[in-house]
Amino acid sequence: MQTILKEALAAYQAKSIAKKTGEQNAIMANATQALIDANIEAQALKVGDTIPEFSLPNVKGASVDSSELLKQGPLVISFYRGGWCPYCNMELRALQQLLPEFEQAGAQLVAISPQTPDNSLNTQEKNELAFEVLSDVGNQITRKFGLVFTMPIDLQNLYSDFGLDVAKHNGDSTFELPMPATYVVDKNGVIQYAFVPADYTKRAEPSDVLAAVKTTEVSV
Repeated sequence: MQTILKEALAAYQAKSIAKKTGEQNAIMANATQALIDANIEAQALKVGDTIPEFSLPNVKGASVDSSELLKQGPLVISFYRGGWCPYCNMELRALQQLLPEFEQAGAQLVAISPQTPDNSLNTQEKNELAFEVLSDVGNQITRKFGLVFTMPIDLQNLYSDFGLDVAKHNGDSTFELPMPATYVVDKNGVIQYAFVPADYTKRAEPSDVLAAVKTTEVSV
């Protein structure tokens, strides 16, 4: 099993921790641990569940419908926090690297975040993504997947100290974010693979996602 993304994320995390104060690291670690302790993943859709149908705008404002995507084959959905999140950007770039192989396997790939379309466009451009980047402002669809949580106040304040305006990115002041989940969905809308970490520094390995797509293609 390849662990290229896992290793890159771990290396980035080590550097990030080294740059922050003990108090800053504690605030971030405590926020993540609170989600883990709350077993927040248990509320998310799982393998065997049917996904809710959705229609979301892409970076050009055009609606992208899940039903149309599923007609073309397996669907890979990557929920990410936002283009301001370095872990998200690393994951999206890693998926982009394997995009030709996903396409060869007949899969469609979309990334979904609560960012406004303008910010989604920025994410797509800076990471040179050739797949659809969709905006779920207000987390309306993401909530149906059971992935939404509210940032604690001390984390909101810390991000503000870092110069990060999550409310501006998302176009609202709820400070709600998704867990960074990855799903592989078969043409019938049934989830065949799910990776839903409460810890935002953990991401699905693209090679594992691709393997799940190939299995889905054969089994459906």
